[in-house]
Amino acid sequence: MSWLLLVIGGLFEVAFASCLGKAKETAGTEMYIWYGAFLICLIISMLLLMKATQELPIGTAYAVWTGIGAVGTALVGIFIFKDPATFWRLFFITTLIGSIIGLKAVSHS
Repeated sequence: MSWLLLVIGGLFEVAFASCLGKAKETAGTEMYIWYGAFLICLIISMLLLMKATQELPIGTAYAVWTGIGAVGTALVGIFIFKDPATFWRLFFITTLIGSIIGLKAVSHS
């Protein structure tokens, strides 16, 4: 259950970073709505990380959480915000995914 909470928390990390990107593209009331969504996603993400670390080692949980956030945010950047999808960017995203899987595989929780 802790791993599931950690993955969901990582997805909320992607969501809060994406909200920042959307807020940057807007103005007025819409910008504040995106900042509000950012705060909600941030709180949920942190609470899920906190809950997951009650059973998982902090080093593993934090690395996986930030890895999910980094990979997810990079992919959102490519697909939503039109960031460049260069060979090296995709290569290193792939290595991050491999590292997350590796941490899960060697974890004893």
